[in-house]
Amino acid sequence: MALSQITFDFNEDSPEKKAAAKKKATEASVIEVQKTKSTRGRKSLKQQSVEADLVEIPEDEVLFQKMYYAIGDVAVMFKVNPSLIRYWENEFDILKPKKNAKGDRFFRPEDVKNLKLIHHLLRERKYTIEGAKDFLRNNKNASQKFEMIESLQRLKSFLLELKSSL
Repeated sequence: MALSQITFDFNEDSPEKKAAAKKKATEASVIEVQKTKSTRGRKSLKQQSVEADLVEIPEDEVLFQKMYYAIGDVAVMFKVNPSLIRYWENEFDILKPKKNAKGDRFFRPEDVKNLKLIHHLLRERKYTIEGAKDFLRNNKNASQKFEMIESLQRLKSFLLELKSSL
């Protein structure tokens, strides 16, 4: 059995210096924790409006090439969780995705267009769920108005791009 030797260092800092150093390190870590923001939880209105502009829905010609889109594909298009799309399906009567025997949801291109309208109402125009339901119920031609607004926005972006290239 081998014995290990114990050594003592008598040139250590005093307990007061150790406590001060520990307090300083704790304060630095608290400041660092405050600087980093969590990515969890609800996003600010500014972040939501920026992300609403980044929705990547293909043009109608491309969108209508496929008969059905899986809920995961639709969630990627809108940059939201599939659970949110399932919630919207339960809340809004205009969304009627097809379900297979397993229960997987498949959205037709018309459903994707309706989801785009709902996304626009909720995320860009900041309607509540009830307000969006009332809007869709009272405005039967809301989808036509929305399509007109979209086409005007595309025209505006094209003209601005043309202007910047001159």
